[in-house]
Amino acid sequence: MAGSSSTVPAPGGFARLRARMGIGSWRRGIHMLERNAMVYRHTWLILFSGFFEPVFLLVGMGFGLGGLVGSVNGPGGVAVPYAVFVAPALLASSAMNGAITEGSWNFFWKFREDRFYETVLSTPLSPNDIALGELGWALVRGGLYSMGFLVIMALMGLVTSPWAILAFPAALVVGFGFGGAAMGAATFMRTWQDLDFVSMATVPMLLLSGTFYPVDVYPDALRVLIQLTPLYQGVDMLRKLTTGAVDASILVHVAYLLILGLVGLSVVGRRVGRTLLS
Repeated sequence: MAGSSSTVPAPGGFARLRARMGIGSWRRGIHMLERNAMVYRHTWLILFSGFFEPVFLLVGMGFGLGGLVGSVNGPGGVAVPYAVFVAPALLASSAMNGAITEGSWNFFWKFREDRFYETVLSTPLSPNDIALGELGWALVRGGLYSMGFLVIMALMGLVTSPWAILAFPAALVVGFGFGGAAMGAATFMRTWQDLDFVSMATVPMLLLSGTFYPVDVYPDALRVLIQLTPLYQGVDMLRKLTTGAVDASILVHVAYLLILGLVGLSVVGRRVGRTLLS
């Protein structure tokens, strides 16, 4: 027909950005989610293997040590019971643990040892689809940890503000940031021993990122360094939401964690393709 064109329309702005960042399609990536759900359908209790650690820390530190400490300065300088101070920080660490478990150990196994992704790439799925799907599954695991812990917090009376309704989606943002970063880092690891670097990063963050005491106790230079860590972003964000001390800095935390996750996602897509398709 005269005047007709067979050219494909240029992708929209989001599609161009997604292609530039190396991010796959969620419609194809969801097949990775379905596959992981099928794998765990008979062993779903394994998904909760890391859920109990922050609960034990909450009971031991929040109530045990909290009985000696009393109250501490929370967001905005308002004194809060020690358990109320610690609980949202452990919620952030719970989201971190779930996402990192999938994004580092399990991702490394499928990438380097099991060579599972080589099989996946024989299907229409691309490296970017793998990255998006696996990050989605890391979010599922981190979300399960976060939801369970948030329920525990509510039952213990440690939620003191209506803003806490946003704590779960905020915890998912924490999982997104850590899941993407963990997967990106895992693509550079060659042996199981390299995964020790994951613990070398997460344990100091757990201890130092304002989890168990305010960061104001640190010298100025060290405090600024700690405030730049990803876990601090999650701890401060969730603590403000659960105590009602909401301010604009929460948006900064959200942007930080989203960018961290997107950068990790882009690295995974490129590294998986370069390693397995070259």
